[in-house]
Amino acid sequence: MNIESAGFGTFVIILIMAVVTLATRWGGVFVMSFVPINYRVQQFISAMSGSVLVALLAPLAVTGDNGARLALLTTAVVMLLLRKPLPAIAAGIAVAALFRQLSVAV
Repeated sequence: MNIESAGFGTFVIILIMAVVTLATRWGGVFVMSFVPINYRVQQFISAMSGSVLVALLAPLAVTGDNGARLALLTTAVVMLLLRKPLPAIAAGIAVAALFRQLSVAV
C-alpha cells in the first residue's frame, strides 16, 4: 500500500494515526477493566513505567552526543534533589540546548 504524502494523502495518514492511537488507548482501558487492581498489579504498573523510561533513555545514553548525555545527567541529578519530574526535565532540556548552542559557537 502506498499513500501519497501530498494533498489529501496527508489527511488520510493523520486520520489513520489518530485511529490507531485511539484504538491502543481505549483498548488498554478495555483490557484493564477485566483486571482486578490489587497491590501486586499496582506494583507491576509502577515498575513497568520505570522500565519503559529506561528502555527509551538507554539508547540515547549510548548513542547520543555529549549534549544528550549531559541532559540525562542533569535530569537525574535534579530529579534526585527535587523529587519533581517537571523541573528535572526542564533543566535537562535547558542544559542540552545551552551545551549545543555553546558547542556550535566555539
